[in-house]
Amino acid sequence: MAKKVTKTQAKKAAKAAKKHPVAVIIIVGLLLMLVIAAVVLYFVKPDLYHKYLGVGGHAYTEWETTEASCNKDGVKTRYCTVCGEEESEVIPATGNHSYGEWTTTDPTCGEDGKRERVCSVCYDKQVEIIPATGKHIMGPDNVCTVCGYNPNAPAISDVEVHFLELGNKNSGDCTLIKCGDTEVLIDAGSKRNSTKTVKDYIDKYCTDGKLEYVVATHAHEDHIAALAGEENKNNGVLYSYEIGTIITYAGHKTTSKIYNDFEKAVTYAVSQGAIRYTAKECWYEQNGAKKQYFLDDKELVSFNVLYQKYYDQTTSNENNYSVCTLLSQKINKNDTYHYLFTGDLEKGGEESLAQNNKLPKCKLFKGGHHGSSTSSNDVLLSKIQPENIAICTCAGTYEYADKPNTKPNYLPEETAKLNTFPTQEAIDRMAKYTDKIYVTTMGVLGSDYSTSDFKPMNGNIVFYTEKGELKLRCSNNTTILKDTEWFKENRTWNGV
Repeated sequence: MAKKVTKTQAKKAAKAAKKHPVAVIIIVGLLLMLVIAAVVLYFVKPDLYHKYLGVGGHAYTEWETTEASCNKDGVKTRYCTVCGEEESEVIPATGNHSYGEWTTTDPTCGEDGKRERVCSVCYDKQVEIIPATGKHIMGPDNVCTVCGYNPNAPAISDVEVHFLELGNKNSGDCTLIKCGDTEVLIDAGSKRNSTKTVKDYIDKYCTDGKLEYVVATHAHEDHIAALAGEENKNNGVLYSYEIGTIITYAGHKTTSKIYNDFEKAVTYAVSQGAIRYTAKECWYEQNGAKKQYFLDDKELVSFNVLYQKYYDQTTSNENNYSVCTLLSQKINKNDTYHYLFTGDLEKGGEESLAQNNKLPKCKLFKGGHHGSSTSSNDVLLSKIQPENIAICTCAGTYEYADKPNTKPNYLPEETAKLNTFPTQEAIDRMAKYTDKIYVTTMGVLGSDYSTSDFKPMNGNIVFYTEKGELKLRCSNNTTILKDTEWFKENRTWNGV
């Protein structure tokens, strides 16, 4: 509240003004001069007011232009010479490509040709398909001598079977089957820290983000860890892709943390639209499950659930709950390629598998239980007579074997070595049928027999068909097991 001026104070102020009239006039004059100077300066130097007070219009430069191209916008830019403010306008991309000359690949009787040209600016490619001529040159066997066309053979749907290295020094399984845009994943071990390695590999081949089928053979960590993912992160395979059908073991005895986390991941996948069946439901075709699933529209490639007695019986051996599957690929009216996967099934389960199924000779067998002495028994191998065997393991480590001179058995060093994966016993049995045996990984041992590191043996092992011919490629090399330095130092070859 303003202080009230008394009559006495007013009189004193009037006296002061009368007493100093010159000072008052000077002050008023100075103020008037400042006002006049400010007005004059505004008209003489308006840019100062614009720069420091922001009043008045901008003084822009001429437009500077970056031209638009076929796929990139251009831009017009100018600046205020006083305050530096920028003004810009986007020039939309023209969409007018600068294509080069057409290059042509001529068609043959069975393969399309094409014409293509490339934009020299953005490298956009224009492709025109030239249909195959269909004019085959047939030989005496009624097969085209140019492209191999056989009118009596079905069109082939090629497949790829990938056995993955898992990014660590531990043994474990992970198999990716690809047929066109359909993918089947069998297991995803070996440890939780394999999750990134497994997903990075899947991403190279599963381009639509969907795994049509996921199989968890049994509830051991080295088969399900990456399906669940890292602890408390919910980042495993079952969280990261659209999942179609999940096929799991019919029984289990474990109550481990990784088992519980895997079941939680399955529950999540089902909540997102996946369907879960057990191997038992598939075999008996219960609740909508099937024992056979086709992976291609032509129904030439089938994924089949086989029967073994531990779908119906309990066992103290978790490995014998393993889901067993057979991939069958029809090549022509006379030939079908078969690929067998048995998880970690051991002798009792293999005997049941051989007794309860009409097992064919197999082009490829995933060596049972990482090359353990308790799996890949004669009762099974004599039926399937495999041409190729892929073993998913870290060769030579004591992860699942007794170290020499330590509890509980105090084994001699040579005896202990023979029990590391792949074991001498398993190799001796496999050697009766083939020397085309391949192993994903090799362990690097420290002085105390512990696994200090790992390196690829064959690396990622990929069997694939190309126009009906089975071929092999590996990320490291395609050396068969018996020709590796590790084998020469640690095993003997007793094959025929």
